[in-house]
This record gives sequence, structure tokens and C-alpha cells, in this order.
Amino acid sequence: MDGSRLADLGGERAMSAQVELVGVEKWFGDAQVIKGVDLAVAAGEFVVFVGPSGCGKSTLLRMIAGLEETSRGQILVEGRDATAEPPSKRGLAMVFQSYALYPHLSVRENVGFPLKAAGMSKDEISARVDEAARALRLTDYLDRRPKDLSGGQRQRVAIGRSIVREPVAFLFDEPLSNLDAALRVEMRYEIAKLHQQLGTAMIYVTHDQIEAMTLADRIVVLEAGRIAQVGTPRELYLRPRSLFVAQFIGSPKMNVFTADAVPDLDAPPGAATLGVRPEDLRIAPQGDGGLSGSVDVLEYLGADTFVIVDCGPAGRITARVPGEAGLAPGEAVALEFDRSALHAFDEKGVAVDVPARS
Repeated sequence: MDGSRLADLGGERAMSAQVELVGVEKWFGDAQVIKGVDLAVAAGEFVVFVGPSGCGKSTLLRMIAGLEETSRGQILVEGRDATAEPPSKRGLAMVFQSYALYPHLSVRENVGFPLKAAGMSKDEISARVDEAARALRLTDYLDRRPKDLSGGQRQRVAIGRSIVREPVAFLFDEPLSNLDAALRVEMRYEIAKLHQQLGTAMIYVTHDQIEAMTLADRIVVLEAGRIAQVGTPRELYLRPRSLFVAQFIGSPKMNVFTADAVPDLDAPPGAATLGVRPEDLRIAPQGDGGLSGSVDVLEYLGADTFVIVDCGPAGRITARVPGEAGLAPGEAVALEFDRSALHAFDEKGVAVDVPARS
């Protein structure tokens, strides 16, 4: 691998990569769905794939697992070319959206099944199952059947079945999407703690912003089969490199408007679109400058309120304010913001520098 490609993969991070993708492509007939992906996942790293439906995140994960054939490029596992290897030989463990548990087997038998299939001794299977059960707080449920478990407990059993294999890396394909809101929060915590305990690399696909931001060491944002940006949650939130990433990362999403929508605002050179996060807006009486408009909708969430303001040519703008907003629909307001909070993008949606305030 040449020096420039190594730099693209993350420098020293690529040297200790558990899983590495080099120029990976996937074609279904004449349709290319993965378009030259380079990525290195370091030992112990938690990497999350996000992107809109159809962007290729689940396909890419299945290619890493060996469940989808790689059309071009290489997939390396611990430096070994695993591109043509079957899933069973890659040393990876995948946790699916569905639990896929055997209903007639106990929790102990479900967790130990892959080891039994591999011909491991009963004593070794029992030891590994007990260790996984302790890590996942399943010890009291080992003799139960899946039908006697909650959704969160079933997902922990599915994760336990992967843990006992002692994989090089875990692959998660939207594992929490079948759970209700309370269980999602609980299982997000469980997965975060599990990562801390095991120190094993994890690659995780989700469409959930909170899961991505709270779990990831790095987030990979995919757009139409390409990597739009890779970075820590903080980097992607504060320094998006494109309009696509800026609006995809963050909830509520970044407000955007044309560069001429704010009177008396000198847009940065080359800026066609400006953006500002909801929490960087302040609500003031109309006439104080900034964006003028009228309150359209108030969304009260307890600690925060989202104030959606109709700003005419600039569109509907969302401001995030603490607690009660003290406003009413139809009220005339102005939305103010500091220039330092502004993001700018050129006609192609690429980020441009915003000069610091003097």
C-alpha cells in the first residue's frame, strides 16, 4: 500500500487496524452501490455507519462480514486478506436486527450453540457461556427459553452468542431497531458498557442519531455509496465538510438558507448557502436584526422547547431554547446569531471557511 493511501486510511490508525477496507466496491449488475470505500477500524475502536436509506451502510457491513461478495477492492482482517474468505473464516461476529434465537433451546444452549457446532468441549463451552452471561447480566436467565424473555433480554442473548466466539470484531446491523424507546436506551447503555469491558473493535450500523453520537469513537457518514466524512461525533457536528453532513448530523437538523436571506450580513466569499444550529439562535423582538419572522409552531420537550419560525424567503427556521419559550403562535420575532456560529457552503455544497469575527 502506498503512502498516500495509508494517509487516507488514517495514518498510524491503519497500521493497527483490526478491519481495513481498501478501494472496496459493490455492484449489483450494472448498478454500483458501494463506490470505492477506504476505511481502517483500529483495535478496540467503536465505529458507527450512518446515512439515509439506500446509502449502502448495511450492504457495506454485510460485505465486511462476508455475507455479500466484494466486487472490487480488499477487505483485510488483522492484516490478512479476507476478501474471498467465507464468513466462518473471518473471525468476525455479527449481531442482526432480528434476534434469530432457537425457540426450543434454553438461553445457555442458544449462547453456546456456535461453540457446540465448532466441536468445542462441554467444559470450555460452559466456561465461555458463564463468562458471557456475567458480562450481559444473563446469569439468572440461563435456563429460560426465549419466549420467557423481554425484547432487551433476547437481544442480550443474541449478543452473548457472538461474545463466546471471541471475535476479532463485532458487527452490529441496527440491533436496537425492534425495541421500544425505553429498551433502546437500556440496550444502548449495555452495548457501551460491553465495549468498555471487552475492548474489542465494533462496527455498528444505525439510522438513529442518538445511538451514533453517544456510542461512536468515530462516525462514518455514507452518501450514495461513498464516504461523505469520517470523524468523531464532535468533529462532524462542529466542522461538517459538506452541506449533506451538516444537515444529516444533528437533531433537529441544521437550519440552512441562502446567503442573501439575512439583511446586512456579509456572506463569506464563495458562500451560496449558510447554516446555523438551532441552539445557536437567540429569539429577540422583531426589528433587532437577524432573521425576521413569526412563530409557526412550538414543540415543548420539558428541558427544551423547539420554536419553529416562519422566516418567509429564508423558510422555516428552528430555534432550540431552554424550558418554556414564553411565546405564542403568530408572534413576530427576530432570530439572532453570532457570526462565529455560522456555517457556509458553496454552490456544490462543500464547506467554505467563515472568517472569525474581529
